[in-house]
Amino acid sequence: MNVFRQAVLTMALSFLALSLAHAEPVLRMATTTSTDNTGLLPVLDAPFEKKYKVRIDVIAVGSGKALKLAENGDVDIVFVHDPEAEEKFVAAGWGVDRQAVMHNDFILVGPAADPAGVKAAKTADEAIKKVADAKAGFVSRGDESGTHVKEKALWQKAGVTPEGDWYLSVGQGMGAVLRMADDKGLYTLTDRGTYLSAKDKLKLQILFEGDPQLFNPYHVMAVNLKKHKHVNYKMAKRYIEYVTGPEGQATIANFKVGGQQLFYPDAPDRKKH
Repeated sequence: MNVFRQAVLTMALSFLALSLAHAEPVLRMATTTSTDNTGLLPVLDAPFEKKYKVRIDVIAVGSGKALKLAENGDVDIVFVHDPEAEEKFVAAGWGVDRQAVMHNDFILVGPAADPAGVKAAKTADEAIKKVADAKAGFVSRGDESGTHVKEKALWQKAGVTPEGDWYLSVGQGMGAVLRMADDKGLYTLTDRGTYLSAKDKLKLQILFEGDPQLFNPYHVMAVNLKKHKHVNYKMAKRYIEYVTGPEGQATIANFKVGGQQLFYPDAPDRKKH
């Protein structure tokens, strides 16, 4: 019996070793809910996964949380939209090879009746101040995402500390916040891509857009191998080259929902406006 058990154990260990040897490599990516909610990533990532026979495991959270995951070594690459935080992340040595990938913009959306009179505003900070002055109701992501960081910058510029029953900080992703604002007939700040991808299911209208301060750039960067020896830097570098190269940039440019382009490529040699 002991000999039999030993033989079974040997076979099991051999099978495990063989399985591990042929296991599909994984690239762990922390990204924003906006890239996930729009449906861009499955389309963008599929050709890369096929070419390199790799599986991309996506963790979609706010940009702040994504960068924290990278700092902890829990992912290999980050794809986010919070330039100031990204620059600090790289300067601290946590990230390398930061590259511009694409952009869209932020918009202020709300009920068609526009009780705060946001449409009459000349600037984004004036628009958001009108919501506060009217206490018309605003849903904030409240999650330190790129969108939340932009929202806080607008409040600060407007000289407003948002607080009270009219201001809901919910700690949710962009898709959930849009649904909540829609259900309650409130205002919110969103990236245009997520709004367009959900537009057919929403009553919310675009009430303010076009201010240069609402520009929303996305960057990709690898986790520094010198900080975390276990990260898959080689595959992360390949992904950066892919999304900033001709194939990835063309996929981004051609990605549309309802006939509308959601993102615009920004790699230096492929930049379009």
